[in-house]
Amino acid sequence: MAGILAIDTATEACSVAVYADGEYREVFEIVPRRHSQRLFGMLQSLLPDGRLRDHGIDAIAYSCGPGSFTGLRICASAVQGLAYTSRLPVIAISTLALQAQTALRLGEVDEEACVLSMLDARINEIYYAVCEFEEGLALVREGPRACPAADLVVEASGATLRAVGSGCHFAGDLPETIRARVRSWAPELLPHARDLVPLALAGLARGETQQAQEVQPVYVRDEINWKKLAEQGKTI
Repeated sequence: MAGILAIDTATEACSVAVYADGEYREVFEIVPRRHSQRLFGMLQSLLPDGRLRDHGIDAIAYSCGPGSFTGLRICASAVQGLAYTSRLPVIAISTLALQAQTALRLGEVDEEACVLSMLDARINEIYYAVCEFEEGLALVREGPRACPAADLVVEASGATLRAVGSGCHFAGDLPETIRARVRSWAPELLPHARDLVPLALAGLARGETQQAQEVQPVYVRDEINWKKLAEQGKTI
């Protein structure tokens, strides 16, 4: 099975995981506004010499957003550099799907759940997506979107929801019709990089990969722009 290096810095958590020879190794820390200080130390602790291929890594997976603007930029820049130097393909995974996958592994939801995955988007808004599971893998069915909590809409009418993520702190602001459908809340849950691995392996099998120059965050809000390597004046 393919080896995966996985990176997530989309929330106040920062984590790096390596999956190789059927085993996981992960470093996970909650380090608000310190991702740039900790990320490369984490990478070095798991891959001391930086030679990804020598450690059995076949692809790099990253949490592409939505999430913290700064965190997403840090992750995309790191992934671009690693993919460029190692000549490895990249798999982009929705942060909201990743969060649902973490919730499944930690037992906050089960495989039958319809998950309302939410993040605090600041400025009194939330990012959200509705996720379901197929063969144990989180799939985004609706979203991602950004809006004030009071404007949240779930198109899957009647479905019982399990809410996860920091956006749950806005529960009191959600429409009553949504709150009435939520059977559980997990406001403290944060995504873990290791949960990118099953999603990335499936994406790799489907050929859903990027090259270094294609790596970019998903901000949801249109006013935020990311410059790819070529647009930064860097050559490939």
